[in-house]
Amino acid sequence: MHAVCSVRAVENALGIEIPLNAVIMRNLIEAAQYIQDHPVHFYHLHALDWVDIVSALSADPAATSDLAQSISDWPKSSTDYFAAVQAKVKAFVETGQLGPFANAYWGHPAYKLPPEANLMAVAHYLEALDWQRDIIRIHAVLGSKNPHLQTYLVGGMALAVDPNSPAVLNIERISLLTKLFTKGLEFVKQVYIPDLLAVASFYKEWASLGTGHGNYLAYGDFPLGVGDPTTHPELLYLPRGIILNKDLSTVHPVDQSKIAEYVTHSWYEYAGGDGTSLHPWEGETRPKYTGPQPPYKFLNTGEGDKYSWLKSPRYEDQPMEVGPLARMLVAYASPDAPGHASVKEKVDAVLAHLDVGPEALFSTLGRTAARGIETWVIAEAALEWLDQLTANLKTGDLRVHSGELWDPSKWPAQAQGFGMTEAPRGALGHWVQIEDGHIKHYQCVVPSTWNAGPRDGNGQRGPYEAALIGTPVADPEQPLEILRTVHSFDPCMACAAHIVDAEGQEIVSIKIQ
Repeated sequence: MHAVCSVRAVENALGIEIPLNAVIMRNLIEAAQYIQDHPVHFYHLHALDWVDIVSALSADPAATSDLAQSISDWPKSSTDYFAAVQAKVKAFVETGQLGPFANAYWGHPAYKLPPEANLMAVAHYLEALDWQRDIIRIHAVLGSKNPHLQTYLVGGMALAVDPNSPAVLNIERISLLTKLFTKGLEFVKQVYIPDLLAVASFYKEWASLGTGHGNYLAYGDFPLGVGDPTTHPELLYLPRGIILNKDLSTVHPVDQSKIAEYVTHSWYEYAGGDGTSLHPWEGETRPKYTGPQPPYKFLNTGEGDKYSWLKSPRYEDQPMEVGPLARMLVAYASPDAPGHASVKEKVDAVLAHLDVGPEALFSTLGRTAARGIETWVIAEAALEWLDQLTANLKTGDLRVHSGELWDPSKWPAQAQGFGMTEAPRGALGHWVQIEDGHIKHYQCVVPSTWNAGPRDGNGQRGPYEAALIGTPVADPEQPLEILRTVHSFDPCMACAAHIVDAEGQEIVSIKIQ
């Protein structure tokens, strides 16, 4: 996602417009990321906050089969199938090495699923491991590899298209993409969504927990036509907008000039002092670690303490939650957006199934449900975009790159731009300043910074911190309930962690000359 955001920032700075084929190919790459990433989060990073693996050992495989067949027509739902999964988990337990299931609070009183539901979820946990490996082959076709795709270029894409050539993106490979996207949609509709609804039905109290500030920011994404998506939000399938104080009656426009970051409680310093905030075009990244030294202890933060490697982004000095919930809320409340109808249909269907009102969206449960709803929306839309690509190629349009201003000697002496996209975790922005053909200044504001950042210069908590207020915890030594809300945001540890050894020494330091 950083790749597409970076090329959009430069394209915005230089006024470059990319061809329609490149627009669609970027959409398909991003769609594949959503379709793979969200189920991986649900099954492998979040489901075990709700699913008790050990409880699955006492399940009746026949009853589990009946449960699975009652909520979906997924073919892998026989008694023998669930019995085999149960035997596999039992073998893990008997060896005393739980493997991927080792670090959890099994038997915790906050677990509520019956054994059969636990066994069903464990089976799909294992199945999703193989499924996600297959679905991400889309990135190999369109981006040469995953992760860190190789085909993004300023001005378009490096992947040529020709329906009749064996060496580029052709009809045969588009047919493969169709099969993979179809497989993704089938899994989402027949496994992910039914599992999500089944689990959520046992935890409806979480529809009133984990709200936080109630402010939501979405940059929007998936442009449906030619034009700079950064400055033409009307092109976006998922719309751009802001919702304040949980008020779905009004979607406010987004003005990037109103974004700024604080470092008041972050291990950085600003020349103007810790109480100031800076827009990314003026942003500074000057580390100044003042945290605990070995032996490390948990921080007891006071008024002036710094306690995070994250900055604190704010929009008009207000904290904003970003991510699938923000995107679905903004789309739900934007009737003129291209993706509104699909989002509203699926959100309403999920709310009706769970017998809860729209207010349930502003919660830990709503955050988790929104991720599944979004996957469903994008999986359907991706097949439409693939048809759009095929139709455009049939017209004879094979262009994938604009060719405009590719020579830096033709660039203006000074230029600045910004790129916006929606990573699976939320709103991602890049800001660039170019001088004499070189990057003079570059700053990113990433989703986990918006969500996980510490208090700002006005003492306001970030979304993680605010969402945890009022969370009941049955056992402070096993804070499963805290994990449920934090994991519902899908944290990116790489955005917030620096690695040191046991003596507190840096493992590696990278310096750019």
